[in-house]
Amino acid sequence: MATKETLIIIGNGMVGHHLVEQLIEAGALSRFEVTVFGEERHRAYDRVHLSEYFTGRDAESLALCDANYYAQNGVTLRSGEKVNEIDRAAKAVMTDSGRYAFDHLVLATGSFPFVPPIEGRDRPGCLVYRTLDDLDAIRDAAQSATNGVVVGGGLLGLEAANALRGLNLDTAVVEFAPRLMPMQVDREGGELLKEKIESLGVQVLTERATQRIEEGEQSRLRMVFQDDKVLETDLIVFSAGIRPQDALARDCGLEIGERGGVVIDDHCRTSDPAIFAVGEVALWNQSIFGLVAPGYQMAKVAASTLTGGDARFGGADMSTKLKLLGVDVGAIGDAHGERTPGARMFRYLDPLTQLYRKLVVSSDGKKLLGAMLVGDNGVYDTLLQYYANGIELPREPASLILPQQSSSAPALGPGALPATAMICSCHNVTKAGICSALDAGAQDLAGVKGATKASTGCGGCATLLKSVVDFELEARGVEVDTSLCEHFAYTRQALYDIVRVEGIKTFSELMEKHGKPGHGLGCDICKPTVSSILASCFNEPIMDAAHVPLQDTNDTFMANMQKNGTYSVVPRIAGGEITPEKLVVLGQVAQKFDLYTKITGGQRIDLFGARLEDLPAIWGELIAAGFETGHAYGKSLRTVKSCVGSTWCRYGVQDSVGMAIALEHRYKGLRAPHKIKFGVSGCTRECAEAQSKDIGIIATENGWNLYVCGNGGMRPRHAELFATDLDDEALYRTIDRFLMFYVRTADRLQRTATWRENLDGGLDYLKEVILEDSLGLGDELERQMQTLIERYECEWANALSDPEKLKRFRSFVNDERPDPSIIMTTERGQLRPA
Repeated sequence: MATKETLIIIGNGMVGHHLVEQLIEAGALSRFEVTVFGEERHRAYDRVHLSEYFTGRDAESLALCDANYYAQNGVTLRSGEKVNEIDRAAKAVMTDSGRYAFDHLVLATGSFPFVPPIEGRDRPGCLVYRTLDDLDAIRDAAQSATNGVVVGGGLLGLEAANALRGLNLDTAVVEFAPRLMPMQVDREGGELLKEKIESLGVQVLTERATQRIEEGEQSRLRMVFQDDKVLETDLIVFSAGIRPQDALARDCGLEIGERGGVVIDDHCRTSDPAIFAVGEVALWNQSIFGLVAPGYQMAKVAASTLTGGDARFGGADMSTKLKLLGVDVGAIGDAHGERTPGARMFRYLDPLTQLYRKLVVSSDGKKLLGAMLVGDNGVYDTLLQYYANGIELPREPASLILPQQSSSAPALGPGALPATAMICSCHNVTKAGICSALDAGAQDLAGVKGATKASTGCGGCATLLKSVVDFELEARGVEVDTSLCEHFAYTRQALYDIVRVEGIKTFSELMEKHGKPGHGLGCDICKPTVSSILASCFNEPIMDAAHVPLQDTNDTFMANMQKNGTYSVVPRIAGGEITPEKLVVLGQVAQKFDLYTKITGGQRIDLFGARLEDLPAIWGELIAAGFETGHAYGKSLRTVKSCVGSTWCRYGVQDSVGMAIALEHRYKGLRAPHKIKFGVSGCTRECAEAQSKDIGIIATENGWNLYVCGNGGMRPRHAELFATDLDDEALYRTIDRFLMFYVRTADRLQRTATWRENLDGGLDYLKEVILEDSLGLGDELERQMQTLIERYECEWANALSDPEKLKRFRSFVNDERPDPSIIMTTERGQLRPA
């Protein structure tokens, strides 16, 4: 057997991991003995979504592969082992653990955060934002802090600011330049971006140079600026840019750029032909590429070169589409219009809706050279295709950035895209690549994703990818199946209409009349979907015998199952208002049943660790104290968050608590395609964070402003202003119509934000339907909602009243003993799963 060549990869970030994937895919492990050194203790993780670490994701969920991926494929991964030196003459690398020889070496060391040379930058509480360990340090420091400052107002700085804000710190951003994100936006865009971010409660200080950091008087630290003004804070996060991690390359004598970075050629080779460099450490044609997509392209080129191919790296488009602190920002090509003589510019600015769009076009108006977007990236994908593929612009280029109702620009559909159009920049997948995958046998979207990896990176191309796949399937004579599942040849919306019009009240009747013959009794897709539809139409108890078989585990037992098989119980605390007597009851119930207690972000108290057989007893005590189910387990209204409003706050202009309680009781139990959250703020200071909710209400001197279609989660979206200065009755009426229209028309498991994005006509169309009653549905939608309100019944109380329903609440069908596999331990004075 021939001896394998030794390949060492230094760096186990996203690009280094992608190189490993490319080598495995190319069958190179039969030729190379591959060892990967990762300085971090974690294996490769998704740094693009790093900020989600503060919103519930952990290192394992961010990991780019299974724990055994490397070993299964014959790759040695040495996590937490830093390479200290490269001996080029001996072809070896040295770590604290030993010396390792190589035939080929790849530097994928990435970059490190730049910390300005400010006196006092090493004080306790001065941190950086780059790795999971950095985020752990920030979270630990935030536990004893009330405020924090981010130094740097670029992309990374605003991500860090969002993280501090998510840790409930009063947050400020300090930027040396005259505006935020100076590389991406111009003066007008920067002013609007600042305005939007400040409206979220984040202080923005531009044109501020920090001279020194010293001990504070009111807080731990004090920042002293160039004009001797000061800002006190408990925590400082430096996120002022990155620098290539090229120390190893410098020390071993590789060619380094004047401003850093390991010089590479088109094949990603360094000045030493045995050594390659990829990602943010690599300098190609005097450029460092700080995005993941160019790094992935370099990884593919390096893998090709190592395996005898001739792939070349020819640079990369640095266009970006971002959502920072819930604010859309997009930059395409020459967004500032500085690189092309004679370029012409079109600008659209709407200060009321806080929308800014800018086009940079050629002198003859036929080609798009660049674009800038702040406030809404809805036209980003279309503009990117015009730019990337040199598609001739419409006769009136400005029509591409004007509001929809005034725009006469032709739609740029999948058919207008050339074969070279880049669909997924993360994995370099073109329209031609998608067509090739379909020609090779891929039969649907999942098949294309599997063959090309398109939309498996940042996910920003998901909508465009689906439209291209559907278009190409139809062009090949393949009917695109929009069936809910194999049991029903209808969409969720069509099934909803069938149920409502025909008055069908059970799954079995619907299956008999409209299901596909011979396809069994339903599945995990159609059963909960139909259950939700039936509840949205008739609001019968989900525990009734006809409906129970349709529920998932959480709905079946009306509590959320946790990782160890126990359940969490969440009673409704409308508007976050609770009496001391009820607080005592919650404490007594938690003590009696050994439950872990936590105050949630939705102003409720969650009781964890309830055993299945104890659920009825817990509910009974809570109901006796005046509580009812909070529907935390259902795709329904969850919470209505509120500040204290005019009742207590000196800034409040309306009774936000009273309104929140009224709304929560009005819509409690409403079943919908996905969960729904409300927020009510008593003034524009927005303490209830209403603009991040599906329904957000902010008090004005004249009534209430209504915002719709916001959400948190894995893809946060800022809510949009829908109506202003509504009185109470008008507010109820508008929300009634909005929610019922959403329930009628949304797809299964579709949040309101995604639903609004997919509606033809978008927000303007919604306003026409809801506010102007353009479809003549207003009265009907209101009647439907009133019917659901009148039929509300607490599901916990319903179950307790029926002995047959209570028989389900035991761990074993033929044994009333509790589940012996549930083992608990103690942490911070409370029980948790062992």
